[in-house]
Amino acid sequence: MTQAHVMPTDAQSMAETYERDGFIAPIDIVDPDAAHVLRLDLEKAEAELSGDPEKLALLYSYPDRVLPSFDRLIRHDALISAASAALGPDLMVWSAALFIKEARSPKIVSWHQDLTYWGLDDAEETTLWFALSPATVESGCMKFVPGSHHEQIVPHVDTFADDNLLSRGQEIAVDVNEDEAVAAELQPGQASMHHGHLFHSSGPNVTDDRRIGAAIRYIKPSMKQRSGGRPLVALVSGDDKFGHFEIAGAPEGRLTEEDFTLCRRDAKLKKALLFEGVDVAL
Repeated sequence: MTQAHVMPTDAQSMAETYERDGFIAPIDIVDPDAAHVLRLDLEKAEAELSGDPEKLALLYSYPDRVLPSFDRLIRHDALISAASAALGPDLMVWSAALFIKEARSPKIVSWHQDLTYWGLDDAEETTLWFALSPATVESGCMKFVPGSHHEQIVPHVDTFADDNLLSRGQEIAVDVNEDEAVAAELQPGQASMHHGHLFHSSGPNVTDDRRIGAAIRYIKPSMKQRSGGRPLVALVSGDDKFGHFEIAGAPEGRLTEEDFTLCRRDAKLKKALLFEGVDVAL
């Protein structure tokens, strides 16, 4: 396994690299101090919600909907610039879920393609994975197979494994050559960007710190759910000429009941989309 190299930051070079490899890493977004402030705000919210498992789960799925600091993050100029290099100027955020591996955690993410189960009708999507703590090989950073985004969706199997952070424990049902993988190590305040068809995974965290990242999924407004559902999205750049989604405004405040109510309703819809075809209580 090799390490990702520092990539060009001008829009044309980023677009060319992304088209060729299916990912770019690392991308500088904010300085480490700003990333630390975000982490402190998140961990303060975790402490405040520690006695309410349902709201804590919503925080992890919708940090940008319940924390103004994360709403500002998904709209950050550097993230918008990177996503625009891949998708153009009109951008929505379909989700911005947190992926956290606690210190000394065996949790992994199996080899998969993001768009397998999201129920979207096209592949005009890119994920900016923003690091709030060091994402290293030792802490379980993401690994990418360059060029694998040129594949269409390949067969996956659902494992529902306890140690898998994915919703269904989904795993690619074809052989993946680990020797071809590239480790996308990130420092706090950096991000990687990857295509929704790219083969990627991550290993356990063997360090003494948490590995915390926000997977911010940008889509073109032309995308829609095949089911006809209208999930909650944030319009973060340009215009929406299609009306395929319900556009959310900024959070009403910090951890407000109004925002949790919106998230609760959307979570039910997203669960139906993500678990389509599986016998799961909704």
